[in-house]
Amino acid sequence: MANGILYLIPVPLSDDAAFQSFTPYLVETINSLDEYIVENEKTARKFLKLAGLKIPQSELKIHDYGKHARDKGNINDFFEGLTHGKNVGLMSEAGCPGVADPGASIVARAHQLGIKVVPLVGPSSILLALMASGFSGQKFTFHGYLPIDKIERAREIKSLEMQSGREKQTQIFIETPFRNNQLLADLLKTCKPSTLLCVASNVTAPDESIQSFTIAEWRKRKDDFHKRPTIFLLYV
Repeated sequence: MANGILYLIPVPLSDDAAFQSFTPYLVETINSLDEYIVENEKTARKFLKLAGLKIPQSELKIHDYGKHARDKGNINDFFEGLTHGKNVGLMSEAGCPGVADPGASIVARAHQLGIKVVPLVGPSSILLALMASGFSGQKFTFHGYLPIDKIERAREIKSLEMQSGREKQTQIFIETPFRNNQLLADLLKTCKPSTLLCVASNVTAPDESIQSFTIAEWRKRKDDFHKRPTIFLLYV
């Protein structure tokens, strides 16, 4: 029996961004599936409803790969349907599965098992921020989270700034939303005045804010990004 297909299904980045996040193919795909591997079951069920799922949700089989499940579960348990010919959807809590997301381990295991992986078009806050920054989209690197320790963080920021100038490469990173303002303060303290910084906050939400200024210009501002999902981009 041939394996099924693992579909990577993007989820809206914010509560009010469902409409611009769907494609006809995505809606068609979710209505052909009744089994999912998800990071957050509540988020996944809400998204499926918004996207126009016609299959009764009581008939869905949903596997949880959230943190607690990953710590105690066996990843191979998620693949029983796939290895018996069923198509299955993989969903993150928000954005694209596998991009800054633990779903990458599910995708890696699918490749090991010879299962076809099909990514669907949808929102990635990282790429949307890069698109809107005005910085180089030819060379860029996503670094995830910077160190929490202030000394190590300052050292890493200087290293990224030097690398950007040397290679003309956009440096992209994130922070836990309640520490955004501390990271911004460290960037303004550590970087050269002429270095460019883009801060993309609540991307796709009604209060979306994407702004690119030099560090010198940012120092004159009084912005507050506390508890707002945010992408930071540096460019020299």
